Amino acid sequence: MIRPIAVVGGTGPEGFGLALRWAQAGETVIIGSRDLERAQEAAERIRQVVGPAAQISGLENRAACSAADLVVLTIPFQAHATLLKQLKPAFRPGSIVIDTTVPLAASVGGRASRTLGVWQGSAAQETAELIPKGVSVVAAFQNLASDVLNAAGPVDCDVIVCSDDADAGKLARGLAAKIPGVRALDGGRLENARILEQITALLIGFNLRHKGRSGIRITGLPPEAYQSP
Repeated sequence: MIRPIAVVGGTGPEGFGLALRWAQAGETVIIGSRDLERAQEAAERIRQVVGPAAQISGLENRAACSAADLVVLTIPFQAHATLLKQLKPAFRPGSIVIDTTVPLAASVGGRASRTLGVWQGSAAQETAELIPKGVSVVAAFQNLASDVLNAAGPVDCDVIVCSDDADAGKLARGLAAKIPGVRALDGGRLENARILEQITALLIGFNLRHKGRSGIRITGLPPEAYQSP
């Protein structure tokens, strides 16, 4: 994949872990943050792990969004709508937004193992409503634990990708497959993102009760279902 990947909120655990994995896979990654210095520090930390050849840089969120036509949102739900409204003028026409956001109740002082109701149906559908027309939205990566992404070794989890744009979904599945151990599956239309978000809350509950790092695997499908384009 030649196009750069802007990870908005990339200084947080989830965003940093995804940026690290994609930089290790040879992708060009831009870490976005509200604070330019934090973004640059995160990029340097990844460079120290991957090596001097890593194609990694750090920018303020809006500048990161403007610099790429593939944007990955890794932001807490409480900042979701506000940040998207701020970023709206920065999205390039025809770009793709991959939203990893989960509306956890913990964001408003509730339990991390419960999701909040979202009027649009899911955080990803809220994104589709708030960003410019002509920008495609994909829901993916909600079920990858940040501590697993930031650790060494393969990730034992499937990534389910939902989008109303078949080409955008295909691109996201290819990006997921660049993470060792991950299989990417077509999860259908964007409206199914609400199911992915609920699964994340379920996994958090497992992890809290059993002190684990759970992921999901989908079994019983023909081999071609697990083969990324």
